[in-house]
Amino acid sequence: MTKIAGKIVLITGGASGIGQLMGELALEEGAKELIIWDIDSKRTNEVVAEFSQKGYSVRGMITDISSAVSVRNTAAICEAENLIPDIIILNAGIVSGKYFHEHEGDEIENTIGVNVLGCMQVTSVFIRAMMKRGSGHIVTIASAAGMLANPRMAVYAASKWAVLGWSESLRLEMKRLKTDIAVTTVTPSYISTGMFEGARVNPLLPLIKPKTAAGKIVSGIKKNKRYVRMPALVYTLPLLKGLLPASWFDSLVGYGLGVYRSMDHFSGHKGN
Repeated sequence: MTKIAGKIVLITGGASGIGQLMGELALEEGAKELIIWDIDSKRTNEVVAEFSQKGYSVRGMITDISSAVSVRNTAAICEAENLIPDIIILNAGIVSGKYFHEHEGDEIENTIGVNVLGCMQVTSVFIRAMMKRGSGHIVTIASAAGMLANPRMAVYAASKWAVLGWSESLRLEMKRLKTDIAVTTVTPSYISTGMFEGARVNPLLPLIKPKTAAGKIVSGIKKNKRYVRMPALVYTLPLLKGLLPASWFDSLVGYGLGVYRSMDHFSGHKGN
């Protein structure tokens, strides 16, 4: 079991969406300090002010997690102020929602940079100190897209397949090395935060409410769960992919449940 009370919690992308909600829940659980790493300075300042007014101890640090230099510089501030996190929630992520051939400029690099390299770089700057301390918890907000390919999500799915493999490997390494560092991998379907605005889903795979998602993740952290998957049908994906021929899987799951059409009307946040 992981206790949040009295712990230092770091959340990337913690100034909005489920990142903000998980931060609030962590503070309500008694976290000693909440550290928000986010690239949006305006939102970060607003959330820090909001939480501080409630009497919580919160630090906001403007960080581009896709940049190794930015991550190292911000981590150095944490180290200098003795703010080595006990719990790291790797929440920041972006999606463009295009066919692969439609990607232009730096869109591919940015998606991989935030969704994959960001997770690895943030963990890398703290993992040795956590191992030396002999405790910690690393939480990766991956995606059901890491187990299920989807049209108009080629780059996003690739990033989540990568981070899913990394997170699972990290868990096995920490276990083999007897570090007492827990690793939880979260694989939700679409969460209605606006990131996937316009996505349409089958009633069997409904949009997940942000508060529900945040609550399930925090509960999973406290229970040291290896995986937090939502909705429940996502738990069946590995089994179905293993048992069904690819053509059957495409017909029954991809088209039957409407997953392969779910991004046809995607709009996302403004600017995506």
